[in-house]
Amino acid sequence: MASALLILLWAMVILRADSLPDKKSLLLPPTNFTINVIGLAQVLLRWEPNPDQEPDNVELGYHVRINAPQEEDYETRNTESKRVTVLHQGFSASVQTIPWDGHSLLASNWVSAELKAPPGSPGTSIVNLTCTTTTTLNNSNPLMPYQVSLYCTWLVGKDAPEDTQYFLYYRYGSSTEECQEYRKDTLKRNISCWFPRTFIRSRGSDLLAVHANGSSQRATIKPFDQLFALHAIDRINPPVNVTAEIEGTRLSIQWEKPISAFPIHCFEYEVKIYNARKNYFQTEKMTTNTFISITDDISKYSIQVRAAVSSVCRQTGLWSEWSQTVYVGNDDQKPSTEWFLIVLVATICFILLIFTLICKIGHLWARLFPPVPAPKNSLKDFLVIISPEKTVSSETEIEVISYVEESGLETLEDSVF
Repeated sequence: MASALLILLWAMVILRADSLPDKKSLLLPPTNFTINVIGLAQVLLRWEPNPDQEPDNVELGYHVRINAPQEEDYETRNTESKRVTVLHQGFSASVQTIPWDGHSLLASNWVSAELKAPPGSPGTSIVNLTCTTTTTLNNSNPLMPYQVSLYCTWLVGKDAPEDTQYFLYYRYGSSTEECQEYRKDTLKRNISCWFPRTFIRSRGSDLLAVHANGSSQRATIKPFDQLFALHAIDRINPPVNVTAEIEGTRLSIQWEKPISAFPIHCFEYEVKIYNARKNYFQTEKMTTNTFISITDDISKYSIQVRAAVSSVCRQTGLWSEWSQTVYVGNDDQKPSTEWFLIVLVATICFILLIFTLICKIGHLWARLFPPVPAPKNSLKDFLVIISPEKTVSSETEIEVISYVEESGLETLEDSVF
């Protein structure tokens, strides 16, 4: 009896275990997973919940994995997803069902779909594609005061035939345009494109998609896609109406914000000041449109200002070109101390010159600085005077000699005094 009871209990345990669902197969994978191109560099991923999925009280979500061209994972409760991506290398993705409410059930198996890369001969697509945007005033539409232009350049593929011709398109948001203004190389192949007006919004956050394809009689030209973030290619205009003035030792510089859809608080600036006298550059960063500096000397200054959209309003991007140079001051001027010394030396030299001329004219030079007389030869004069008197008496001879000596002394005194 006891053994029969144990057998019955064992059978009930086995029956209950068999009635439990397999956790690994509880969540079923989505069905009808497809990938469709809906625009330039844009695809739509779509799937449906598995109709055989049980139990009904479990909230379901989906784990999407982008396999190519660049790996990416994300989760969603929707059954479709738009992705912006380059497509010239193909595209593949996978999706699985997951419990959304933190349930302990395991995720389903993966289901996958793929877009093949478009056909084309290797080395025939464009290379080194670069694009820039510029904002200008739109006077024709008061509701849209600013318009954005787009300029793109590229190089011809290294294996592209000589008869290759390229064509460029861009997509921003839901708007797509083909280029109408090309520049050509010597073989008349398109190598750059200009869109004077576009649907691009400089303050927008969407990626700019650029697509280029081509044609040739000798080969199939492989298309090319590239995505651009606007902050990375938007060429800001330089500041306008830059003015500068010097009052004493105070240098004041002012300017206005660039032509742009961004408001004034969205800009940061760099001011470049060149001191011509000292051959010295000074660069200052500003968040306002005024700069004041105290100068310690008088010189001629050249001033330029450039701008960039700050991180307050979007990701930091390119700096503008420098504004037109503004000149202020005078590099011919000298500090007052130098002028004083120059004038003083010149005045002293002038006075000395005038004094010299007056002295020459008035014969004062000889009186102030008389020549030094040569010494007399007393013995020679004495002999010359006494020789004719040898025939006279000794008494007379003595008188004559005495007179001559006294006379010579008087003459010498007159010549000196």
